Amino acid sequence: MNRSPVRVADLPAFDTLIDARSPAEFALDHIPGAINCPVLDDEERRIVGTLYKQQGAFEARRVGGAMVAANLAKHLREQFADRPSNWKPLVYCWRGGMRSGSMVTWLRLVGWDAQQLSGGYKRFRHHVIEQIEALSPRLPLRVLCGATGSAKTRVLQALAARGAQTLDLEGFARHKGSLLGALPGTPQPSQKAFETHIAQVLDGIDLDRPLYVEGESPRIGRIAVPIPLVARMRASPCIEIAATPEARLAYLLRDYAYLGDDGEALATQLGFLKELQGKDTVQRWQGWARGRELSPLFAELMTLHYDPHYARSQAQHFASWADRQRIESDDLSEQGIERLADAILALEATGGNKG
Repeated sequence: MNRSPVRVADLPAFDTLIDARSPAEFALDHIPGAINCPVLDDEERRIVGTLYKQQGAFEARRVGGAMVAANLAKHLREQFADRPSNWKPLVYCWRGGMRSGSMVTWLRLVGWDAQQLSGGYKRFRHHVIEQIEALSPRLPLRVLCGATGSAKTRVLQALAARGAQTLDLEGFARHKGSLLGALPGTPQPSQKAFETHIAQVLDGIDLDRPLYVEGESPRIGRIAVPIPLVARMRASPCIEIAATPEARLAYLLRDYAYLGDDGEALATQLGFLKELQGKDTVQRWQGWARGRELSPLFAELMTLHYDPHYARSQAQHFASWADRQRIESDDLSEQGIERLADAILALEATGGNKG
């Protein structure tokens, strides 16, 4: 039977998306919604690769073929055991080659209408890059700005809960974006996975409605924000959350309370500021960190480090900073955050923030 090549745009036509790559490849990044049914696990893939280099393609295929057959049998007994006769799966591997091809062959022999994604994950990766490059310049962004501790991420979440379109870059990066922004016990994703999340959101964006995003630097922890998206953010209208220092400090003490759990780790992070802030200042901060005295520590970090940097950077980075909309707040409790979200939506409703 002649079949047309299956493209990324055809994904919704299938019942199940199967990633036939190894677990390590799947963990690095995968097509959203895919399940991992490897035809070779990580160790088997290493063995086959070594055989290919040392003894050639035939020996690698002979040994690898037995491994593939065993894994496919396992998937047929377990993962695919309850699939009906009209099940229509789509399978992919790295380039749409032998790994996904072998699985598709066996699934078709059973009687299922299995197909193979043309170009595999590599083609999907090109799609991600193309989507970000093509859509970023057209995005109707509204950039939420505010000094550290202004609850921008929580406001973004409150906007999403109200049905607004949002792009939570810090959520995708699993990092709060500052020197102390690493989340305990939560490693950052791969760069590819971060970009996949972005492309997934952009695929569903209504370009006639605002898309709210938090103002970010080009890096969030070790993750780089795609250059076309950074450029669009910097050219877009800004909404500044102007919270009082007291409200911000109270919010920071709640939002970063976990930093007090490991005072030594916090002191180590603060050590990176010695060149900027001076040895004596940082040593004082490290003493507070080790003593779990977060209130004076955060108060000085705000006044001596974060706020001066914020004041300098916004005008440099955002072309429309002088024309920003400004919303003041002296309350960053949950109720205060809800009121901020309502006030931001009201700006759009009254036409006060057009790009």
